Amino acid sequence: MNCVLRRTLSELIGTFALVFAGAGACTIDDVTRGGVTHVGVGLTFGLVVMTVILAVGDVSGAHINPAVTISFWAARRFPGRDVFPYLLSQLAGALLAALALRLLFPEHPTLGTTLPAGSAWQSFGLEILLTIFLMFVVLMVTSGPDDVRRFAALAIGGVIGLEALFAGPISGASMNPARSLGPAVVSGHLEHLWVYLSAPSLGALLAIP
Repeated sequence: MNCVLRRTLSELIGTFALVFAGAGACTIDDVTRGGVTHVGVGLTFGLVVMTVILAVGDVSGAHINPAVTISFWAARRFPGRDVFPYLLSQLAGALLAALALRLLFPEHPTLGTTLPAGSAWQSFGLEILLTIFLMFVVLMVTSGPDDVRRFAALAIGGVIGLEALFAGPISGASMNPARSLGPAVVSGHLEHLWVYLSAPSLGALLAIP
């Protein structure tokens, strides 16, 4: 298989897994009236990211997040020619995952869409800070010595789970434009999508040392 095709396919599958599991946990928690719990949702996001990194990290780097791809490119750690194919694959994976959730839960109104609990600007600020912290960890653990990089999946999955646990009730703790885009487009909840497209992208750029 062509190297670029293999890498972009890995990004599509990885992002599909992230959105299907993460937004799916939110959806199932609603359907079962708390059967997953907020803690369960946070753990789901952390565990699926950790699993995807372990599965395809050696293939594509397991960005599974447009903000991560853009930040790696801005930090000169990712070739510009691969940015658009990665972004396209990530967005396609997120949309396919949301469509799968729509087929499984046709009556659910949001499909795990990230929506502000308070003001949009509060969530905008929170998403910037969350993504700065996430991207700082990503940049550090992927550029450190071998004994640090060995635990990259655990560190990155851990910080995502941590941030989802404490910030999820306010902003949804997206930190990922693709994760928010898929469910928002498929469910038709586009009113706050600008928050989740712009804030993580800005936060990821601000994290570059």
